[in-house]
Amino acid sequence: MQLRGLATVSFWAADLTAAKAWYADLLGVEPYYEVRDPEGRPAYYEFRLGDHQHELGLVDARYAPGGAPATPGGAIVYWHVDDLDATVAALLAAGATEHQPPTPRGAGDFVTASVVDPFGNILGVMRNPHYLEVLHARG
Repeated sequence: MQLRGLATVSFWAADLTAAKAWYADLLGVEPYYEVRDPEGRPAYYEFRLGDHQHELGLVDARYAPGGAPATPGGAIVYWHVDDLDATVAALLAAGATEHQPPTPRGAGDFVTASVVDPFGNILGVMRNPHYLEVLHARG
């Protein structure tokens, strides 16, 4: 087995329309894809973002396995950002709440932080020198 790369990160939201608007404003792009349920209600929105066009999917919480979580939890996916402090400040100004403040990790210039979006999902951001090395090596 080989994990080849991030394909899609899915976040659940009880108010999918509000989540779509919040993320569209935060990211500066509208979702490129949407799915509606048989009654015509939004069920899924997908954004493509970043250097490799990774996918961020917003899913109506009624489809969450075991139901929508009551508290933030699960795996934290960290997205590389160029300016960690400015990104965290922008997320907090947009209505997210702090989950973990900027925290140095190991040797080098690796720093992580995370917030909880207004829909209960943990969004991780990171200054990751390795990401930049790989990006520059690929041209």
